[in-house]
Amino acid sequence: MISHKNQFFHASQTPDIEYLEPRVSNHGIPLIYFSAKRENTLVYLSNAVEKYCKETGYIHHGKWQKWASYGFMKEGILRLEEYYPNATVDTYKGVSGYIYSAAAAEDMEKMSDIPFGFVSKSRVKVEDAEYIPDAYDSIMEAVERGEIILRKYEDLSEAAHKWIHDSVIKEYETASEEYRYFLKGKFDFLNT
Repeated sequence: MISHKNQFFHASQTPDIEYLEPRVSNHGIPLIYFSAKRENTLVYLSNAVEKYCKETGYIHHGKWQKWASYGFMKEGILRLEEYYPNATVDTYKGVSGYIYSAAAAEDMEKMSDIPFGFVSKSRVKVEDAEYIPDAYDSIMEAVERGEIILRKYEDLSEAAHKWIHDSVIKEYETASEEYRYFLKGKFDFLNT
């Protein structure tokens, strides 16, 4: 198990990384994303859009649209929400990967919008790696320890279901092709 003292964590399905390199992501500039909380990185081991498309034979070239149905509680605890039935199992079961740890980089900056989140613009040497044989199992262990909150689809309120419905319809209007394919595969109301 990785030591948590003064460590920053990064999740990847890529084995044997010695240096983490900045990559262009949601913010449009090359960055490496870290969390000071190991358990918060578990949700980055799988992307529901990419996993669904590959499992169903959808051919895509280029970057995959990211799917992230999580937020944070007031205390900074990650809250994973299912936007469709069995979303956690569908997204994470059978996915393996690595949690890499590193010391703070000189240019590391705290993110204002993600609790315990940090970014670096320069490459960072990996100090340790933890193999995660099944991301779903690791997430559920973190849920049992109270380190992650899981809100199952069937436990969400009617108002939450309506918000999901309305949000998915809005997302679909401007979605990329692979993202539309994923949304239609997971939300039946888009097929009517």
